[in-house]
Amino acid sequence: MIRAAILAAAFGSALALSASAAAQNFVVTNATVATGDGSEPIEGGYVVVENGQVTQVGSGTATVGYPAIDAGGGWVTPGLVATVTSLGLWDVGAVGESNDTRASRSPFSAALDVAPAINPNSQHIMIHRAAGITRAATVTTPSGSIFGGQGAIIDLGADGDAVTRARAFQIVSLGESGARLAGGSRASAHALFRNALREADRFGEDARIPGRASRPAERDPGDDMPLDPRLVAGNAERGDDVLLTRFDAAALVPVVRGEQRLYVEVERASDIRSVLALKREFPRLDLVLVGASEGWLVADEIAAAGVPVIADGLDDLPERFEELASTQSNIGRMAAAGVKVAINASAMENPRNLNQFAGNLVALAKMPRASGLSWGQALAAITSIPAEISGLGGRAGVLAPGAAGDLVIWDKDPLEVGAMPVRVFIDGVEQPLDNHQSRLKERYRDLDESRLPKAYDW
Repeated sequence: MIRAAILAAAFGSALALSASAAAQNFVVTNATVATGDGSEPIEGGYVVVENGQVTQVGSGTATVGYPAIDAGGGWVTPGLVATVTSLGLWDVGAVGESNDTRASRSPFSAALDVAPAINPNSQHIMIHRAAGITRAATVTTPSGSIFGGQGAIIDLGADGDAVTRARAFQIVSLGESGARLAGGSRASAHALFRNALREADRFGEDARIPGRASRPAERDPGDDMPLDPRLVAGNAERGDDVLLTRFDAAALVPVVRGEQRLYVEVERASDIRSVLALKREFPRLDLVLVGASEGWLVADEIAAAGVPVIADGLDDLPERFEELASTQSNIGRMAAAGVKVAINASAMENPRNLNQFAGNLVALAKMPRASGLSWGQALAAITSIPAEISGLGGRAGVLAPGAAGDLVIWDKDPLEVGAMPVRVFIDGVEQPLDNHQSRLKERYRDLDESRLPKAYDW
């Protein structure tokens, strides 16, 4: 009975929502349009969406014959883009059967592929869709190893097919958490990491057999040298000193070749420097720093390396020893130094607070001796910049011709506390905004005691 009650609470009366509607052609008019590219909002603007894509954005009156949605002077933005989340991987965190965020007892690490585990009918996805998030990067947390596996890019549409791009990036932890997972020391974590990259590099080289044809699935994109089917299948002999399974080594091959982005969880300034130094040893690494609470201390070095950062949105005080120099001005200072910074929710499971974190940085810019962001910069940090980092540059996070028809109509300035979406579109399809939480709110809004069960009769 208890188990049934938990499941009922998690999923409500319906376990699935499906959207069979085709993309709509429409125009949003009389709106304050924020395009998400860092520019200031357009007063009295419009957005035209045709066949699932944005085709026009401007001010004044759109000359199209599509059905019009009058925003009444309200705000229209691109859908928000969340990075490093666990969306679609759990519903009730305390119930192991519904929680796929960690694989601490798995024999695999880098080979973990989150895509098959994502549940598009998760209440977690529905709640965040109602908060204006339309695209996200989701991944498991490093727990059994410093490697958390391969993350996926998803859309939050109610269509049963969430995964936009599987195996989009690999994640590794090299700070305090990585040290603990690697045996208790950062030295161990870096040794394990370097060994893994070298082993993957050797594995990739050994898997090439010049002149032998192979099936398309066994080839690297753009590579003229095929992979040995025996090695890909994991049947070849390898040395006695290896620390990775064959599948983990194979999963890291695209990382060492620079074909798959590597998200590195790191906070301390010295740890950031150590990660940047890896580019000298492995020049093809396509790095992204995640966390970077002390990034402002080495902002010039990060900018010079051209490495983007996904920074925690609310690190105003240290929570751990590796965050002793944390400050809420961290993001503003890195951006001022030329670092490409996206805002991340401090907790992977709660990215619906992204617009609030962005709004905090706008307010911070007005405080003496503090460093924040302009309104346009702040919106870009939760739309176009995370989209670009996620490989969706120009496709998501912006309202521009050719971009996906992901847009949100808000009840007020989206960076103000309490702002809520009124309507959400993904690929030009209007999305349902109800979820278990909203249904509970409506259920208990009416406090008429005559409707209570007899057990409440005194």
